[in-house]
Amino acid sequence: RASLCSAAGHAGQAVPGALLPAGTGDGAVPSPLPRQDELLERLDFVVRNVAELRKEVEELRNSLQDLAVEIVGEVRTHLEETQRVTRRRKFPFSRDRSDSTCSSSIYFTASSGNPNTDDGESEGGYTTANAESDYDRESERESEDEVSCDTVRTVRRGSLDLVPEDESPLLLDSSLEEGLGQLLEQADRLHSGDEQDRREGFQLLLNNKLAYAGQREFLWRLARAHCDMWELTEDEDERRSYATGGKEELELALQKWDQSAECHQWFAILCGQVSEQESIPKRIQAGYVFKEHIDKAIALKPQDPQLYYLLGRWCYQVAHLGWLEKRTVSALFEAPPTATVQDALQNFLRVEELSPGFSKAGRVYIAKCYRDLGNASAAVLWMDLAAELPGYTKEDAESERELEEMRSV
Repeated sequence: RASLCSAAGHAGQAVPGALLPAGTGDGAVPSPLPRQDELLERLDFVVRNVAELRKEVEELRNSLQDLAVEIVGEVRTHLEETQRVTRRRKFPFSRDRSDSTCSSSIYFTASSGNPNTDDGESEGGYTTANAESDYDRESERESEDEVSCDTVRTVRRGSLDLVPEDESPLLLDSSLEEGLGQLLEQADRLHSGDEQDRREGFQLLLNNKLAYAGQREFLWRLARAHCDMWELTEDEDERRSYATGGKEELELALQKWDQSAECHQWFAILCGQVSEQESIPKRIQAGYVFKEHIDKAIALKPQDPQLYYLLGRWCYQVAHLGWLEKRTVSALFEAPPTATVQDALQNFLRVEELSPGFSKAGRVYIAKCYRDLGNASAAVLWMDLAAELPGYTKEDAESERELEEMRSV
């Protein structure tokens, strides 16, 4: 009986009144028995909703099974990689220790909020770079915190040419420093241009990576260029490759530059791009990471309208999670993400407060929020304000289509 009620509620329809007993109080007149065709119609209504409920339960069960397989595979892969890495420590790599920061993590455990130092796909927080290996048990018995940070950073340092956290930052001579300033200005200009400009900007930064990969301002712009290429590419494999590449550029950078709002911002965006084609559980895990880094970026740069726009979109999406997604969140996480349409609206209005007319898409979102809250007059006002702004990006073009649909309604 509870399942039938749940199915009927999910279908967004009220149970027909004839399925309920007629009143039997004083003076009540017994209702005539329904006809056979009416009974068949009501039974068909119940059967359809039960079938829908069964289908959704099966989808949820498959998602949970897939998640369990992925967790087991990631744990096994990570343990094997840890064993190989610790054995490679016999070679004369430099050892740099920083007990105060080497274990700090840019991730968090989704179920408990505990930090995680895994260097791979660790948004869900199920494995750490402190995993015990056979080498630790059989030979030196070194502590977990020695394995966690120094070895991983040493092995991967070549990919970013980063210096250890406790060493002095890489200093550029005057000619390289001047060249970096010009390069960054050109990269910003190309990022603000059309599709061809952004492609040129990406190639320009790649060509100069060898010289400037140890510089924070260069690195987050390179990650931003990966985001540009993700937006410009239609092939799903290429999009994932661009997003993954940009994310990897920033993973170690955030251990070194945790106070960089731009690094947190673009890391959050890249995590979302990487997870776009993933399963529901992985998208939800990426949502936790996204929110964490956007919050950090806002704390570091509270006057940036782009950050409030991103947070507003996150709130709006959480407020409109589908039935299956909500059930998945409740089943997998102790503290599901919560946000309301009102939360989203406040962030979008904050964008307009900091930078009026910041984006066409932002004003369309404000109109959608007011529509969802039942304020039709305010929704129409912001639809008109959105129509006044030109569209520059693909997102603006999508917002224009949404605006037309809203106007037709």
